[in-house]
Amino acid sequence: MINKDLLKRYAQEIGVSLDATALDRFDVYAKLLVETNKVMNLTGITEPDEIVVKHFIDSLELLKYADIPQGASMIDVGTGAGFPGVPLLIARPDIRLTLLDSLQKRLNFLDNVLNECGLEAELLHLRAEGGGKDARLRETYDIATARAVAPMNVLAEYLLPYVKVGGSMYALKGTGENIADSAQAVEALGGEIAEEYTFELPNGDSRSIVYVKKISQTPTQYPRKSKKITAKPL
Repeated sequence: MINKDLLKRYAQEIGVSLDATALDRFDVYAKLLVETNKVMNLTGITEPDEIVVKHFIDSLELLKYADIPQGASMIDVGTGAGFPGVPLLIARPDIRLTLLDSLQKRLNFLDNVLNECGLEAELLHLRAEGGGKDARLRETYDIATARAVAPMNVLAEYLLPYVKVGGSMYALKGTGENIADSAQAVEALGGEIAEEYTFELPNGDSRSIVYVKKISQTPTQYPRKSKKITAKPL
């Protein structure tokens, strides 16, 4: 379905090497995404070359900017159709990945993708703020990530509770937000904005990745309930 040579070349341009097995897995993923999208709303992007750029390469860009140790534990919060978590796992099967989403139907889709690709990840049917309060999950991950349009102060309240002290949060975003405006909120949650990387995808779309270091424990009152996070962001 997808142009594997195109995906391989675009990945090489950002320093990511994909072998034949990885390329086959991306092809299976794309086919399942398009097929399942006919019966449930997973994505508005279904054209093969757009899937390569806007879903796969956009997710893989994280590997260019993030230092992800071998065997690192990572949680993709609000994973949706699996971005960025599943592409990262295809490229780096050593990652111990957890995919969290509030909709069981999406997790069923991801379970099928993982099975068809011969990959393993933990699937959690939880709301983001619920998981952040769960003692089994709270401050247990090396990395928390999400691809989201939410502003950084909101996103940090959802993600940072999952990250162990010394770990990292990576937010995959568009551009245009003044990230410095969220610095105080991030600090209140135990984090520190370390870097914002901006880049263009092969189609010219501007994207950014915000890197946050977890420098102290997140106070126990966070995350708050979703309505409060939205109504009164930090």
